[in-house]
Amino acid sequence: MKLAIQLAYRNLMGAGLKTWLNVGILAFTFLLIVFYNGFMDGWNAQAMRDSVAYEFGEGHYYHKDYDPKDPFSIKDGHGIIQVDNLTNVVPILIRQGSVYPDGRMMPVLLKGIPAKQSILDLPTSYLQSDEETIPAIIGKRFAKASRIQEGDDVTIRWRDQNGSFDAVTIHIAKVFDCDVPTVDAGQIWLPLYPFRSLTGLDYQSSMFVINKEFDREQYPDWNYKSQEELLKPLKMVVDSKKAGGSIMYVLLLGIALLAIFDTQVLSIFRRQKEIGTYVSLGMTRSQVVKLFTVEGAMYSIMAVIAAIIVGVPLFYLISQSGITIPQSSQTTSLSISEVVYPKFTLSLIATMILLVVLAATMVSYLPSRKIAKMDPVQALKGKIQ
Repeated sequence: MKLAIQLAYRNLMGAGLKTWLNVGILAFTFLLIVFYNGFMDGWNAQAMRDSVAYEFGEGHYYHKDYDPKDPFSIKDGHGIIQVDNLTNVVPILIRQGSVYPDGRMMPVLLKGIPAKQSILDLPTSYLQSDEETIPAIIGKRFAKASRIQEGDDVTIRWRDQNGSFDAVTIHIAKVFDCDVPTVDAGQIWLPLYPFRSLTGLDYQSSMFVINKEFDREQYPDWNYKSQEELLKPLKMVVDSKKAGGSIMYVLLLGIALLAIFDTQVLSIFRRQKEIGTYVSLGMTRSQVVKLFTVEGAMYSIMAVIAAIIVGVPLFYLISQSGITIPQSSQTTSLSISEVVYPKFTLSLIATMILLVVLAATMVSYLPSRKIAKMDPVQALKGKIQ
């Protein structure tokens, strides 16, 4: 094996530019695959972390008549949950309403939440006020869409439990920066207890967010959704994008492997006298096949080394500084921050190294099998069989 490695290395170095072209395209493909998967893993980790912190907690309890995907269920989807310790839950009351910034009407979801809650990272402390005007907080996306600024006073309108319209002026105490659009877009957060009184729904809630200490018992009128269930749609989106992106780097890897395959086929064709000499000097056909297979495998090894030399400082810099996402991408319903920090794990890099080396070795072995059928005498004469 040592002799095969030495001969393969000498042959590759002697090939000159041809070798470095194959190594270059394979190294580029390797870097691209690692970068894309690292970017998606980083986005997934950030989105899951932000979603848990701002929206999901350790899970949700929905009233049996309330479906987050059905806006028509908001009217009747509320009730009272009997729990012993309210410190482990965040009750939220949801009603449909309208807001009137500068005389314009915009439909919104009005969400009442306790000002002193500590389970979610929403800045609900701004909902505590001694002023007569009710304080409210909104996200930066909704603030931009509605052109409402921090410190503005705006009018909101809703229907109470009897279906009658009611309205009040609120004060925008805070415009918070959040990367989770499902707690931002088209939503106004209000202090829960005055909001319950305004709507005539005392002690009522549409849903509860829980923490780890909450005793997850069976509540007949409430449907429990675990953190894993709530995060499942986000994971499916990321996995689908990974699958779509894999088509691109599979094509690039296929082009790189095709170049190695063609090089090996041409090499066997041009080096028939050399092959015949090896066999005449006592090397078995399997040893010659191994030599050419090792040559192909060394393309991938050299490509991995070149990729590591270039990639380690490059990926370290990217993982520290992050990748800025265009504003247009942040208007979607997906949780994505302004800066995504890719996540390059050792398992990802090791998997890609194994994939590239095994693939290059396989495509080098396939044309090398022809050597086993060569007649050494005819090969010494340079005649093709």
